[in-house]
Order: sequence, then structure tokens, then C-alpha cells
Amino acid sequence: MLSIVISMVVIVLLAGLVVTFVAFPHRGEDVPGASWLGDSMTRAVDVLPTLDNTAGDKEQLLTEAERRGPGGS
Repeated sequence: MLSIVISMVVIVLLAGLVVTFVAFPHRGEDVPGASWLGDSMTRAVDVLPTLDNTAGDKEQLLTEAERRGPGGS
């Protein structure tokens, strides 16, 4: 029972961090009352690898789909 409670608390804290990141630092705003949290989140995102959506990727996917033709095989 204790392990379930601990895991649920961890899940809720992680969800709160994700919501906080999306609501503030992701949009370029400071977190009210906890600017250190926004700064650390921004630094963490700068360090982590990300996938960029580029036009070249979309063109490559389009040409692969065209090569396969109808039916997707």
C-alpha cells in the first residue's frame, strides 16, 4: 500500500512539473513565485536532445510515400 501511495505522489509531482513547464518557461515567461524552477527547467531543456520538425523531413516522408504508391506496400 505504501509503495502505491509513493508512486502516485511521484506521478502527481511529475505531472505538475510538466504542466508548469508548458504553462510558463515553454512560452518564455517566468514562473511566478519560483523563478529558480523556471530557470532550471529551461537549462534542462537546453541540455536534452530534441527532435526538430523541418521541411526536409516532411519532403522525405512524402517521397517515400509516393514511392510506395497506393496501398502502402
